[in-house]
Amino acid sequence: MTNEIRAIFDRIAPVYDQLNDWLSLGQHRIWKEMAIKWTGAKPGDTCLDLCCGSGDLALRLARRVGSTGHVYGVDFSANLLETAKQRSQAQYPQPHISWVEANVLDLPFEDNQFDAATMGYGLRNVTDIPRSLQELRRVLKPNAKAAILDFHRPNNQQFRTFQQWYLDSIVVPLADRLGVKEEYAYISPSLDRFPIGKEQVEIALKVGFASATHYPIANGMMGVLIISK
Repeated sequence: MTNEIRAIFDRIAPVYDQLNDWLSLGQHRIWKEMAIKWTGAKPGDTCLDLCCGSGDLALRLARRVGSTGHVYGVDFSANLLETAKQRSQAQYPQPHISWVEANVLDLPFEDNQFDAATMGYGLRNVTDIPRSLQELRRVLKPNAKAAILDFHRPNNQQFRTFQQWYLDSIVVPLADRLGVKEEYAYISPSLDRFPIGKEQVEIALKVGFASATHYPIANGMMGVLIISK
């Protein structure tokens, strides 16, 4: 399953940012900034961005930690990491980011290494959510926070219907035009499988986080899980 998901993300790498814009009605930038703010990342910190994709959150984190800080962007898709690397090299001054190809279920870092962490649109695609949160907890310093942003199925039936219509009528046809229709068909089933906010909080506490809060945004179509070690 992991290899299948990696292959999907390798194939959609060239159009990943464009599709995220459409998927989030162009709002993902605001939510990413909110997520970073919630982590409490500050200048000089060493931060982690899991499932970093094309590097959007990692680049934002790098701006926040500044020249004295450092960010590690982790993803298992070599193509997405290459896109992220090219984006960071086009920036001036050069952000302090290390791009690491790794699986979030087995992170290549020491215990208690990071001051803050983010994950954007990645938790829904990991094959073992408790294990990935356990690994995240391991590498965070005591009292450090992480913010996990992702799409959700809203509780409200009307918003649920709208979300499904939007996916079927807008996102999939757009993905078709960009030549990645089959790859984007996985979104619906992944939303159906994804634990709701309350369940995410329960999993986070169960794996040992000291506190966990889930904030629904965009009428419950999106959410941010804030967890503290």
